[in-house]
Amino acid sequence: MNTTLIRNGRVITATDDYVADVLMQDGIIHAIGKNMVVGEGVKVIDASGLYVLPGGVDTHVHLQNIIGPTVTCDTFASGTRAAAFGGTTTLVDFALQTAQDSPLEAIARAQRLADSQVNVDYSLHVIVTRVDAQVLADVRHAMRHEGVTSFKMFMAYPGVMMADDAAIFQMLRQVGADGGMVALHAENGTVIDLLIKEALEAGHASPRYHALTRPAILEGEATHRGIRLAELAEAQIYFVHVSSNQALKHIVTARAEGIPVFAETCPHYLLFDDSVYHSDEFEIAKYVMTPPLRTPDDQKHLWRALRYDDLQVIATDHCPFCMKEGHLGYQRQKMSGLHDFSKIPNGAPGIETRLTSLFDIGVMQGKLSLNRFVQLTSTTPAKLFGLFPKKGTIAVGSDADVVLFDPAATQVIHAEHLHSQCDYTLLEGRTLRGQVKKVFLRGELIVDGEQWLGREGMGRFVPRGTVQAF
Repeated sequence: MNTTLIRNGRVITATDDYVADVLMQDGIIHAIGKNMVVGEGVKVIDASGLYVLPGGVDTHVHLQNIIGPTVTCDTFASGTRAAAFGGTTTLVDFALQTAQDSPLEAIARAQRLADSQVNVDYSLHVIVTRVDAQVLADVRHAMRHEGVTSFKMFMAYPGVMMADDAAIFQMLRQVGADGGMVALHAENGTVIDLLIKEALEAGHASPRYHALTRPAILEGEATHRGIRLAELAEAQIYFVHVSSNQALKHIVTARAEGIPVFAETCPHYLLFDDSVYHSDEFEIAKYVMTPPLRTPDDQKHLWRALRYDDLQVIATDHCPFCMKEGHLGYQRQKMSGLHDFSKIPNGAPGIETRLTSLFDIGVMQGKLSLNRFVQLTSTTPAKLFGLFPKKGTIAVGSDADVVLFDPAATQVIHAEHLHSQCDYTLLEGRTLRGQVKKVFLRGELIVDGEQWLGREGMGRFVPRGTVQAF
C-alpha cells in the first residue's frame, strides 16, 4: 500500500491544534511529528497553509432509500462520491425493517445494495417499525454479531413507520442495557395527520402548508415524551434533526437532570428559516423537509445549544428528491405534490456541502471554534455511534481518513458543479469561505481538487461498537 507524508499542515482535532507532519501507511495514521524524515518512494504532500482534518462522519443520510411510494435520487455510488468531495469519509445510512422481515434481513438487504457501490466507508442504523420477542432477539444478535448498534424509530408517519410508545420503550430498555443507541424521530404523528387532513379539506394544498401542519409544539411534545420513556427505561437516547427550541428546551432540562440525552441538528436549520415558506409558489417544495424550517429565534437557540454541548452532532439528513420530474429517470419526486403538499417527498440534499457551509457560517462568523467544528462533524458522531477512535480523529493508529482543507479559498455553490444526482441545492449561488482540497480514505487519495480518484466498491462496511460518549 502507498505511504504518504502530509507535511507542515495545521492539524485540527476536537481537542488539538498544532502544525505537524502526518505519515499515513497501511491505511492508518502511522506517525505524527515535526520535520519527519522519510525514505524514497514515500509520496510527500506540502500542506502549508491548509488544515489537516479528520474525515467527516455523517451519521444521518438516506441513499437509495425507499420512502413511501418513491426512492431518494442518490444511489450509494453517487451519494458516497458526493460525500467524499465534501470531506465526509464515513457515513451511516438506514436499513428499513419491513412488515414482512426482520432487522437482520434488513441489514443483509442494505449491505447487498451498498457493498459494490460505496466510495467511502459506511455503516447502518436499522429502522425498526415492529417490535416483538423475535425482533428483540434479532436486535441483540445484530448488536453482538453484525456490528450494528443503533436503531431508529419514528413517532411520526402513522400507518407507515410510526411505532407506539410501548414498542419504543421496549427497544430503549434492551438496546440501552446492551450499550447501543435508539435514535428517535420526534413528532406527534397522529395530530400532524389530523392537521394535514383539515388543511386539505379547507383547500390548502400548496407546499407552505407542510410547515403549518407540523408546528414546533408537536416536535416538543414528542421529544418530551421520548425523554420520559428513556428515563423510565434507564437508557441513553438520541434525537435526530432537532429543529426547534420547543424540542431543545426538553433536551436541555433532561441533560441538566443527568439523563443521557443526545441530539443532532442539520445545516439547513442553521442556514435557513421559515421565511422561505411565505409564498404559495411550488418552488417552496425544495424546502419541504421534516421537521420543517423554523423561526430565526429557533436558530439562535440551536446555535447556543451547539456552543454549550446541548446539541452534540451536525448531520445532514441528506434525503434528496429532484424538483424536475423524470430527472435522470427518477419518478414520483417533488412534483408528486404539485396539487397536494402531503404528497411531496420530505427531504433535501446536503451531503456535499456540510463541512464548507458550517465552516462559513460557524467558524468564520465566530459561532464555533475550529475544535468544536471538528467535534460536531466528526469526533462526537464517531463516539456516539461506536466508530471512535477508528474514525473521527487524527491519531496514531486511527484510520487514515484525512481531509486537507483550505480556509482561505472561496467558492460559489451551484448544483451543476456538485456530485449528487439531485437537480438542486439549497445553497444555489451562495459564496462560501473554505474549500476541501484533498481527501484520503484509509490513506488512499480519492479527491484531488476537482479530480475524482476513487472507485465504486472501495468503501467498506464498518462494524460498530457501543456508545462511547459518557
